[in-house]
Amino acid sequence: MKDTVRDKLIVALDLPSAAQARALVDRLGDEVSFYKVGLELLFSGGLDLAQDLKRSGKRVFLDMKLLDIGNTVERAVATAAQLGVDFLTVHGHDRKTLDAAVQGRGNAPLKLLAVTVLTSLDANDLAEQGSTMEPAELVLKRARLARAAGFDGVIASGQEAAAVRSATAPGFLIVTPGIRLPGGAAGDQARITTPGKALADGANHLVVGRPINAAADPPAAARSFLSAIAQA
Repeated sequence: MKDTVRDKLIVALDLPSAAQARALVDRLGDEVSFYKVGLELLFSGGLDLAQDLKRSGKRVFLDMKLLDIGNTVERAVATAAQLGVDFLTVHGHDRKTLDAAVQGRGNAPLKLLAVTVLTSLDANDLAEQGSTMEPAELVLKRARLARAAGFDGVIASGQEAAAVRSATAPGFLIVTPGIRLPGGAAGDQARITTPGKALADGANHLVVGRPINAAADPPAAARSFLSAIAQA
């Protein structure tokens, strides 16, 4: 599989322990070159794992979803930048938070991604939060805010990828979770899409978790997604 195809697939290491994550990485071998380390793993050796992955030549997406006062966000981003990871997420709720993250990143090559609307949420969930916007409308608003703040891209579902791509620059990254092969179970994701549809609509990277990390044969599952990406 070409490196350009592998680079589009980000496998989420959403597992209870670093030992389990390392075992999965070993099983996947050269099939996968890009991994996401999220909050669950962070409290179980995830940062050490992230650095080990970088040393072994893998790319790493640190999914922290930072949201706090500006000073705290700035310092947290500065620390993350020193780890040498490739991507870091910050909630895209407001300009102050986004500006603080950009300030903290400084001149480091770290790519900052704004979380727009979680793919597990639908319009009813947003209404509970006090928002009158539809998910697609809020995603687009936050994507524009992130771009204006100097972010490198956003996290957005495949259902909003086309609108985000139309409203932003060609180099603006769109990283899309909630990816399933045709007929795949949605699980707790409310806004899912297929690899082909997400890429056709402008997504740059696809995040896949349980369809690979919980599969009976993770390498075979990864190859299925890579094949779908290659065909797209």
